[in-house]
Amino acid sequence: MVNLPTANHLVCIVTGANKGIGLAVTRALCSLDRDEPRLVYLTSRDRVSGEQAVKLLQKEGHQPRYHQLDITNDESVNTLFDYMKDKYGGIDVLINNAGIAYKNDSQAPFSDQAKVTVETNFGGTRRVCKKLFPLLRKGARLVNVTSNCGHLSKITGEEPASKVLRDRLASQKLTEEELVGMMDQFVKLANEGEHVKSGWPNSAYKVSKVGVSALTILQQRTLDVKRGGEDIVINHVHPGYVDTDMTSHKGHRTVDEGAQSIVFAATLSANTNIRGEYIWEDSSVTSWVEEKVNLFY
Repeated sequence: MVNLPTANHLVCIVTGANKGIGLAVTRALCSLDRDEPRLVYLTSRDRVSGEQAVKLLQKEGHQPRYHQLDITNDESVNTLFDYMKDKYGGIDVLINNAGIAYKNDSQAPFSDQAKVTVETNFGGTRRVCKKLFPLLRKGARLVNVTSNCGHLSKITGEEPASKVLRDRLASQKLTEEELVGMMDQFVKLANEGEHVKSGWPNSAYKVSKVGVSALTILQQRTLDVKRGGEDIVINHVHPGYVDTDMTSHKGHRTVDEGAQSIVFAATLSANTNIRGEYIWEDSSVTSWVEEKVNLFY
């Protein structure tokens, strides 16, 4: 039996939200309770840190809710699905923020970095989407948090192999199955030390985020076909170089500034034409394929 929320409340989920940009996004969404009140779920892999984050926001006067979520774990994702289905019958906003990045001075073998980073950032995001998409209600807004590192131009290994990869990733004929195969192939080549020769960059993070961006475009195409007319929108967003643990606090933007473009994408108006787009840190729609002058740091 579905235990529906208070009338007109939007059910929102933010992954990886116990700190950094995810926490700032949760705070911002909680602050939007005006014409469209929201039930905002802060999720995190670690329950203790997640519940502490909820208490912090509560002290600030916000009322987020908590649910544990490890995007790399099928059981954890399935548990969240069951909870949302049973309690609310659907969701309205999904922000896929959870992800990892190895530090530049990491001693972990690149083969391990490639496997873990791709499985988390690309595979984990895809896992959450595949499971939760059936719960999306009409007018749902989704955001896949990517990066400037997720721009197609970041596929820079040896040429002409890199151009072949970029062309495949940008192709209108690309399928999700093919994209998954490309991500798996990168991990395999990284294990063999052949990834740069094969056109991939020497950065697992860049590959994982390019994968997330390409996935977003495919997801919008699929939603337009399978659920056309329901105004379900998904975009990929670059929050900027933000002062977080992931950037070793070298970012020049605050977490609240980083949250702005994400919240913009999560609150797009009805029947928006911003669909499957790459949204820059200033909330402008930017080409994912064509590199602009001074676009990157």
